[in-house]
Amino acid sequence: MPASPSTARVINDRLALRLLQQHGPLTAGQLKQRTGLSRPTVADLVERLTDAGLVAVVGEAGEQRRGPNARLYGIVADRAHLAALDVRTEGVAVVVCDLVGRVLAEASAPIGGETGTGPAVEQSVALVERVAKEAGAEVLHTVGIGAPGLIDPATGELRDSTGLPEWHRRLVATLQERLPAARIRVENETNLAALAEQRDGVARDRETFVLLWLGRGTGAAVVLDGRLRRGASGGTGEIGFLPVPGTATLPSATDCGGGFHSLGGARAVADLAAAYGLTVRATGGEPHAAALVRRAADDGAADGPHHRAAPAREPDPDGTADRREASAGRGRGGEGPAGHGGHEAGAAGFLDALADRVALAAASVVAVLDPGCVVLGGEVGQAGGTVLAERVERRLRRLSPLPTEVRPSALGGTAVLRGALLTARDRAQDDLFTTGDR
Repeated sequence: MPASPSTARVINDRLALRLLQQHGPLTAGQLKQRTGLSRPTVADLVERLTDAGLVAVVGEAGEQRRGPNARLYGIVADRAHLAALDVRTEGVAVVVCDLVGRVLAEASAPIGGETGTGPAVEQSVALVERVAKEAGAEVLHTVGIGAPGLIDPATGELRDSTGLPEWHRRLVATLQERLPAARIRVENETNLAALAEQRDGVARDRETFVLLWLGRGTGAAVVLDGRLRRGASGGTGEIGFLPVPGTATLPSATDCGGGFHSLGGARAVADLAAAYGLTVRATGGEPHAAALVRRAADDGAADGPHHRAAPAREPDPDGTADRREASAGRGRGGEGPAGHGGHEAGAAGFLDALADRVALAAASVVAVLDPGCVVLGGEVGQAGGTVLAERVERRLRRLSPLPTEVRPSALGGTAVLRGALLTARDRAQDDLFTTGDR
């Protein structure tokens, strides 16, 4: 059924505004070329968007031809102000931007584990209000929030999750009370990281991929045919609960301690590094586990002309080899597992062992979804870079007949905030561009 004239106008307006968002100011001729619309249709939509205050003339194209230069049209950036929050168990980060995504102000604040629910919520809301004021935003149109835990797909609310602080759930309600004019949107942090990688990161060329989040906790986000998939209860990608070989017990409905989290979470990664004799001094805000992985990757662990990394091992189903090598490493005074010598060998062995663990989770996901591409996200995934990604890919080739490329994150720990910002911008544009809120 063909679209009605009013629907066609909405579609054309959104298309033009998306192009202006992505490519910057464009002339009417450039819009005609990129949209494939007729010249009269483009002229009508430019006039319509200009009258609505969404588009304005921002300059001239400067084309060398007879007659006046073509006008350049751009989005009116201050038409709306947006905020994005990355809410973690240990703190919150906030950024405020305009409608084209230009960052106007940003800040972060730690929130200690001993902080009560009320004070934690007040600190977070006060931070949002302060950053908005610094950005000159009297009103926030949309606030995108990335948080750990499950998001109810029916209500969009953050569900009560074991192990997460209560202030996370209270924060959303309090923000809505203090910012009554704002549209509040909450999304799982790993899903936001995947959206950011798809739009601005290493998955720009992929319509289907899976992002494995390796940070303080573990998770996965699934993008199929260009769409993020959340599942019936919002729990798609909860791989922390995935039963895997090498753990002491099995996970339960209330505890992921026996699942992949026990092998791939930050504490498990740090313990594995210690077993291989690796240490690192605290750096500027980088999580400890990520710093260890980055140090190992930087210390000659990658295959190269001057150093041959330890050969890739077969996956260790029951964890016997990892435990044996860890014990040997401790017994040798931190020189690394038996059969290796020195820090470089320890770094290579550590990355091999970590790749074994990550490949277990990746192979399970690949066997079910066949995504063709796995992105190693989070701070640890980014820190491992191509060194870790190549190791995981080699193991996947042995574990699965399905061809799968493994890529390191381009955005790492910043992906959540970037994804929240993109989500807020999309929501604001939907409202402003299509609902008559002009």
